[in-house]
Amino acid sequence: MKTVHILGAGRMGQGMALAFIQGGLPVVLIDVKQRGPQASAAYADQVREAIARELRAKVALGRLTQAQVDIALARLSVLPRQGCETALAEARYLFEGVPEVLEMKRELFAWLGACIPADARVASTTSTFLVSELATCISGPQRFINAHWLNPADLMPLVEVSRSDSTDPAVVSDMLELLRSIGKVPVVCSASPGYIVPRIQAQAMNEAARMVEEGVASTADIDQAIRVGFGLRFAVLGLLEFIDWGGGDILFYASKYLSGQLGERFDCADIVRENMARGRNGLRDGQGFYDYAGRDTDAYKAQRMQDFFRLLDATGLTARFDQALENQG
Repeated sequence: MKTVHILGAGRMGQGMALAFIQGGLPVVLIDVKQRGPQASAAYADQVREAIARELRAKVALGRLTQAQVDIALARLSVLPRQGCETALAEARYLFEGVPEVLEMKRELFAWLGACIPADARVASTTSTFLVSELATCISGPQRFINAHWLNPADLMPLVEVSRSDSTDPAVVSDMLELLRSIGKVPVVCSASPGYIVPRIQAQAMNEAARMVEEGVASTADIDQAIRVGFGLRFAVLGLLEFIDWGGGDILFYASKYLSGQLGERFDCADIVRENMARGRNGLRDGQGFYDYAGRDTDAYKAQRMQDFFRLLDATGLTARFDQALENQG
């Protein structure tokens, strides 16, 4: 059975540990902060209790039984940094989750490189530093990736995996397999600031804040619109998939109007213009961001509608049908 080693026993480290022990894998969670023996033991107890509390909360919600909590906790070891070299000597998969301080990460990776096997896979969960930058801090940059988890790490399925030009493709494959084995949904991106989700959500959150500033709508109404409009829609259709459904030309003209009214931040991407010029506007052209050639588009649309109804049913937001229609049913 794969054992996962996690460096950093703060919020992110605890969240990752929770995800792995729930998913069936043993975890060695290492508190990298230098502490005395008594302080280390006390903090280890505090960490175990915090993780146990999260598991018990799921018992209260009917998601786990107490017996399952006990099994999960038996998979968790919490160690201090002092003396953990023996455990690290057998490490195969390591995730770093220390604070976003570059010097702290550099020191940690320099120390770590001397402790772990040459074929160990190492991932940083940083949301700040590029994988190409951090890979230079550890011996064997070919074994290094970034793996950005979304909070709460035990609940959110997505993990954004970022590789550098030096990363061995086998390391990426192994990490993807490991994450999928506990039910995560990893995606791969190149070394780019903001990964995928943080880059998009930063734009969206700032725009929401601007609308409050401008008095466009109340805070509560903006958030309600996002929850039952934006969020529901894009839980079924990805952003690029949605462009194909509506048509890239629609986005082009909408962007042209909005940029004229609200500024250049609403200019459309060059690729939208290029697709439009080439007659690749999406579903109706058979080509957009996705290729629909040879695809049964009616079946595809029906499946997406079914996915949408399933989500609406789960959230209690399914459209209300006329009583006469219900009686006919």
